[in-house]
Amino acid sequence: MRRWSLARQMLALQIVVVVATVAAGTVMAILQTRDLVTEDATAVTRAVAVSVASAPSVLAALDDPDPTAALEPYAEKVRAETGVNFITIMTTAGIRYTHPTRAEIGKPYLGTIAPALAGRTYSETYTGTLGPSTRTITPVRDPSGRIRALVSAGITVENIGGRLREQLEAGVLAGLLGLAAGTAGTYLAGRRLRRHTHDLGTQELTRMYEYHEAILHAVREGLLLVDGRGVLTLCNDGARELLGLPEHAEGLFVESLGLPPSLTELLSSGGNRTDEIHLTGDRVLLVSVSAVRSGSRSLGTVVTLRDHTELQDVTGQLDAERGFADALRSAAHESANRLHTVISLVELGRPDEAVTFATEELRAAQELTDRVVAAVREPVLAALLLGKSAQAAERGVELSITPESELDDIGLDPHDLVAILANLIDNAVEAAMSGAPPARVEVHVGTSGSACEIRVSDSGPGLDPARVEEAYQRGWTTKGDGRGLGLPLAAQAVRRLGGTIDVSAGQGAVFTVRLPLPERTPS
Repeated sequence: MRRWSLARQMLALQIVVVVATVAAGTVMAILQTRDLVTEDATAVTRAVAVSVASAPSVLAALDDPDPTAALEPYAEKVRAETGVNFITIMTTAGIRYTHPTRAEIGKPYLGTIAPALAGRTYSETYTGTLGPSTRTITPVRDPSGRIRALVSAGITVENIGGRLREQLEAGVLAGLLGLAAGTAGTYLAGRRLRRHTHDLGTQELTRMYEYHEAILHAVREGLLLVDGRGVLTLCNDGARELLGLPEHAEGLFVESLGLPPSLTELLSSGGNRTDEIHLTGDRVLLVSVSAVRSGSRSLGTVVTLRDHTELQDVTGQLDAERGFADALRSAAHESANRLHTVISLVELGRPDEAVTFATEELRAAQELTDRVVAAVREPVLAALLLGKSAQAAERGVELSITPESELDDIGLDPHDLVAILANLIDNAVEAAMSGAPPARVEVHVGTSGSACEIRVSDSGPGLDPARVEEAYQRGWTTKGDGRGLGLPLAAQAVRRLGGTIDVSAGQGAVFTVRLPLPERTPS
């Protein structure tokens, strides 16, 4: 048998609470109303008794030979006007002068008269000839203060009960209306809760929560949930680590998380994206965004993050190897062209010119190789520069090394150095090709104090100072086609090594990188 859902349990509990509350309120109202009606009856009888005892006509009638003849009509008139059930005027011995039932006149009064004989006005509930009643008895005094008679005014319990029933009917009706309203409200709240909990029971909800927590903390990939207002509503451990988010990130707007602008824009867009590359301070992330809906209701977007940094490093190394291969291909192509030229000159019977041409080409190539090898004794960087020189020449760009360049093995990670220098040179070649001829790129590598300095300048159109910050963001290139990743990767490698990268204006743009040298341990 299926257990009751959480919504049904809450509905049943709320109905029980409402019924118990209304019932308790009704009982308290009944008790309070009874007390109030009794107090009201006591106040009425007290006022009537004191008023009659104070009347001069009552004191005057006591001196008549037949006090009943004068007092009975007066007592009945006052009783009818005030709504009390009886007004009894009696002697100090308790013998009645008046009574609603004439047969009781002259008989002893049934009730307590001692407090009145002592001079006090006294109220009590007592069973007399008319049944149980709430009554008040008070003395009648002459001008000298002597007690001449007693007056009792009373309202029967049956009369009080009639008033009480009228009050209770209204109270019970109000209670029933409250119960109906409370039950209806509880039902509506239960329907809403059932809709939000999908009519699941407590065990199912507990199980789902446990699975939810286990999955969020177990997966390595980052997972974010952003609602329609752009507020981060969920963030797992992987996302905190990949994005460097604080513990209290949930509940904050995406714009206030301190993420790179391109990533902030993506998270706020609400659209669907698949495997976009974005850069943070020291990571390359693969980001996918999917809009989430429940029926016709939009729940926001789910964002998944995968760390692409290691793969990007491997890709960078592969690009470097591909660059070396392209450089060899370019060199082989150039050598083939030169060899073909030499052979053609020989076939044309011009051997002297063939020797001169071959010697000149060999000298130029050797000079470049000697200059690079002499200046850069880090073999990976030297090979990179030679390869980039061949690639640039093939694209019509002259790449040169400054005469003062000199760089030994400085202990920095060569992969990061290759990423920095290769991306800066590629960007400079692209910029130089878009500028006025001749297209030139100049590279300087060396050390200055305790820092390694890399400077790459080009003959391109230059860089607008207002767009310097954009240059290090994903999607920016000097070509302006929005597909660039080289400069951001170079800037990321610079930050990883604890250095700085600046850009200034020369003939074109001049990028200067300064990297702190690691301290060498004395041998």
